[in-house]
Amino acid sequence: MTGHGGAPAYAVVVPTLGRPSLGRCLDALAASTGPAPARLVIVHDRPGADGSVPDLPVPDALRPLTVVVPGRAAGPAAARNAGAAAAGPVPWIVFLDDDVVPSAGWAEDLARDLATASEVTGAVTAHIDVPLPPDRRPTDWERNTAGLATARWITADMAFRAEALDASGGFDERFRRAFREDADLALRLLGGGWTLAEGTRRTAHPVRPADRWVSVRQQAGNADDVLMTRLHGPDWRLRAGAPRGRFPRHAAVAAAGAAALCCAAFGRRTAAAVCGAVWLAGTAEFAVARIAPGPRTREEITRMILTSALIPPVAAWHRLRGHVVHRGALPRGPARPPEPGTARADAPRRAEVGS
Repeated sequence: MTGHGGAPAYAVVVPTLGRPSLGRCLDALAASTGPAPARLVIVHDRPGADGSVPDLPVPDALRPLTVVVPGRAAGPAAARNAGAAAAGPVPWIVFLDDDVVPSAGWAEDLARDLATASEVTGAVTAHIDVPLPPDRRPTDWERNTAGLATARWITADMAFRAEALDASGGFDERFRRAFREDADLALRLLGGGWTLAEGTRRTAHPVRPADRWVSVRQQAGNADDVLMTRLHGPDWRLRAGAPRGRFPRHAAVAAAGAAALCCAAFGRRTAAAVCGAVWLAGTAEFAVARIAPGPRTREEITRMILTSALIPPVAAWHRLRGHVVHRGALPRGPARPPEPGTARADAPRRAEVGS
């Protein structure tokens, strides 16, 4: 199935919570030069009690193509699956986050990416640009977001062959957060013999506003790392290109802090002092490592000191929680491409949804 000008037809799926950034994303999509999508599916993951969704800022040019689907508030993986089911019979489905801004030539570049993909290409990535302040050093949160620009696979903008998505069973809805669900699907596709290609299109991912405690809340991803190990084995980070991070240090610092409190409670003053000194040294090292590359304003320094004390125990807690919650998690089978010249009889048929 081809679209305008012989380019492969595609649908765009945008999960959203109704954030203000959605309007800018859709405006950029509408203004992009090149073949338009056959369908735009917006999955509103915070519908009302009756399943209704509020009016969304869909540009006039996209309204005839748009389908709005209420989500189940079960996370981005479930929302993307719901959107894919409503995408219609198209060979490609492009997932965009609601806080990205496609470039002016995005659709044209996408058409080239899809047209040059081989028959066993299961997905085509985009180049993600994260704009940072030009007049000062980036904050810790801004540097964290900038890491998306070098992520190996990121569904902020990723095109999947519908056949590969069907073969894989879609995103694993056990991943309830926007974390690791893309790497999980990519590893399953690669394990089945599909390839993942790097595209030419560019998409901006502005740094969204965040409060003081965002880095602490992000530690919930440690539970998802446990699930990844259950599903893909202990070497999944190497295959996914995911750095190990600081968790071993966080675990050591958290253990030192807990030991200091226990020793103090039992009157072991010397042992409590030693463990407390280890905790203080580890916390200080972490805070300095985060403060040094940043703007070093009073607000940023205060934020780094407070969160550096909280992150190690919170990270350890979520890692332990992951071991409990995912103790019985079983891997899903690899998503294998069809034999050359054959169609997959076992692939589920994608529902046609009227617009």
